[in-house]
Amino acid sequence: MELAGKTAIVTGSAVGVGRETALALARRGANVVVNYSRSEAEARRTLADVEALGAGALLVRADVSRDGEVRDMVAQTVARFGGVDVLVNNAGITYFVDFKDLEGVTEAIWDRILAVNVKGVFFCSRAVVPQMQRQGAGCIINIASVAGIAGTGSSIPYCASKAAVINLTLTFARAYGPEIRVNCVAPGYVNTRWHEARAGNRESFRNAVAAMTPLKRVCGPEDVAQVALSLIEGADMVTGQTLVVDGGMVMHI
Repeated sequence: MELAGKTAIVTGSAVGVGRETALALARRGANVVVNYSRSEAEARRTLADVEALGAGALLVRADVSRDGEVRDMVAQTVARFGGVDVLVNNAGITYFVDFKDLEGVTEAIWDRILAVNVKGVFFCSRAVVPQMQRQGAGCIINIASVAGIAGTGSSIPYCASKAAVINLTLTFARAYGPEIRVNCVAPGYVNTRWHEARAGNRESFRNAVAAMTPLKRVCGPEDVAQVALSLIEGADMVTGQTLVVDGGMVMHI
């Protein structure tokens, strides 16, 4: 896909992987819809940085777990730019609960994680499919996690939600080809503010993860964005696939 002049929605693009993906798309000349639900100041910074790169930009506040807000975001995108060519389902949430602490996993935690991480991916994908079909082409990238492959991560519901994202990638790829390609990126530990919530010494944990990977470092948000971009613009015969980005960490799990 030649990205110049195309339009991409990146959910959860105020910070982290979403922000870096938005900037990478803008550098390629794509119009970018910057989406956020709570981090308005950070989202406005991303918007300004996208605009500084010379790309068209639109800021939309929408909770991806709410179907009506998602549909409105897509409608705003089409009204502003005339279509939508790329969707990056990046918005996500987690809670840090030890796997052995079953009582610590409340129903509220289950509901919120599944609402954002699973229903959000479904709602956003469903909302863009008709427009992409009318255009005759489109690309959807889902950001999952090695937690959905290896069953290790911040909590049991988080692992389950990311396994579901990987399966949604398969089902959408089967249902909406050949016009729409759907692929998944599964990062390992990514050095973002998410891990500020982790108990203990964050730097020590990050260093321990890096030490057990063949590449001897952890992923930055830009590493994940690079792979997402490669699946968008350089993989025309790839669909229904999940690409792990973790420096080889999952080989040691």
